Amino acid sequence: MTQMVIDPHQKMILDRIRALPAVDMRALPLAVARQTFEDNQRPWVHCPVPTGSTTDLSVPGPAGPIRARLYRPAGDPTARVPLVVFAHGGGWTFGSVDTHEGTARTIAGFSGCAVLSFDYRLAPEHPFPAPLDDVLAAVAFARGCGLGDGIDAGRMALAGDSAGANLALGAMLALRDRGLPMPMTAALFYGCFAPIFDTQSNTRFGDGSFLLGTANMRWYWANFLGNDDFAAAPPHAAPLTADLAGLPPLYLNAAGLDPLLDDTLLTSARLAAAGVRHRLDVWPGVVHGFLRLARELPTAVAALAAAGDHLRSALNQKT
Repeated sequence: MTQMVIDPHQKMILDRIRALPAVDMRALPLAVARQTFEDNQRPWVHCPVPTGSTTDLSVPGPAGPIRARLYRPAGDPTARVPLVVFAHGGGWTFGSVDTHEGTARTIAGFSGCAVLSFDYRLAPEHPFPAPLDDVLAAVAFARGCGLGDGIDAGRMALAGDSAGANLALGAMLALRDRGLPMPMTAALFYGCFAPIFDTQSNTRFGDGSFLLGTANMRWYWANFLGNDDFAAAPPHAAPLTADLAGLPPLYLNAAGLDPLLDDTLLTSARLAAAGVRHRLDVWPGVVHGFLRLARELPTAVAALAAAGDHLRSALNQKT
């Protein structure tokens, strides 16, 4: 077994978090747990790169309006720019436009694209396929010119972190299977791609000492699926089990100290077998969710810059 290496900046952050009283979010009333998640994320919201305007808006969804926020990159505010549709993480149970403000804004800054972030319906009240349906609604809204002339929705990418990466990949598969136009690429950050809990990375990092634990992932998956019959998870909910052929080039990001590391490595292998071009960046010494630590973690800034480079290149290719 290789020696475990922890990024020194990540270690300082981990030491501070480990010194705090432990909170089991599963044991709290859901409303309290969600507010705790929001409160815990607020101090970390940070954007290390200049950006342009921010606009709050509403996206028509299958169950009513979806709160959303559009970030434009720095530069000419009248320029027509590509679009990244971003789905936030949080185990399909937590998270919002606000908790991922820093990540979405930074992607806009580094990519030169507009980023649409939105509050899809959360589980367990709204299990699969509700969150995925909301992602598809956001894509359809953008495709229908709902964001105005300054957004070139013909040059679109999907992106998401953790549960959001799952939804982004699931949305790509749903669009493919329905014969609808697909985005030109997707950026998938430390995703959870199937309810598998016996991988090597779960064994090494899943005890909770690296923030995300395997027990919590079981809870998140049960919330998302509406039950704990994990073997019956449909392919659009568990994309690692799906036929991945016919997808556009993808960008995969993984954290070296993440119980979900093998989700991304296995997905990379499946994509290769299906002939799907993709780039895989594994960032050593950092934990699940590390992109949201960009205020104090240089590796997070470097990873967001790398993703921005991919998106900029992919969405500015001539077709």
